[in-house]
Amino acid sequence: MEALQLDAKTRTVVGKQVRQLRAKGKLPAVVYGHGVASRSVEVEAAPFDKTYMKTGESSLLDLSIDAAKPVKVLIQDVSRDPLTDAITHVDFREVLMTEKLTVEVLLRILGEAPAVKEIGGILVRAMDKVKVRCLPQHLVHEIDVDVSKLKAFDDHVLIKDLAVPEGVELLAKPDEIVAGISKPISEEELKALDEKVVVDVAAVKVEGEEKRAADAAKKVEEEKAGKAGE
Repeated sequence: MEALQLDAKTRTVVGKQVRQLRAKGKLPAVVYGHGVASRSVEVEAAPFDKTYMKTGESSLLDLSIDAAKPVKVLIQDVSRDPLTDAITHVDFREVLMTEKLTVEVLLRILGEAPAVKEIGGILVRAMDKVKVRCLPQHLVHEIDVDVSKLKAFDDHVLIKDLAVPEGVELLAKPDEIVAGISKPISEEELKALDEKVVVDVAAVKVEGEEKRAADAAKKVEEEKAGKAGE
């Protein structure tokens, strides 16, 4: 996929004053990398949001600062407002095309599992990302997980089953489970599970009451011991 381009400007506003930037529809950001001096920049929020939706954190981006020749970067991290979930700050990581990177790549479910359609199985995803190592030019946005061969309960797709592009090394154990099929829970199992929860809650309540009683008795004994020593 051809790298998208994003424009940035050198940022002089720092500290609490960055609120003024956000009020104007801009995002404070930093650009850093191996052997590269850190730079404070700002980007337009709306174009960044659109770009981020396409690239995520595992696709290269051409970042042009002050209309200069673009540099290759990854969106290393985004900070969000805990209440609105709006992006408040961005970290760009400048990369060297000759230096291997370690990043997390999204896993995309591909196809339909016969075990779900034909015997009522439940498709369970054990992971939605996987760490990879490769040169920047070999980065991919997603790796497909083909579930069309899952025909029976307890069938699995393992790391070693993934079709990985040339030049990309998976940093997970070959036998790790990516996705699988589990049996649906019966009404009897659900009822037994509900009963177990009720019993567990009751046990916790009794245990708590016993602890409070023991603590109270201990306090009384300590007070008696204190008076005896006076």
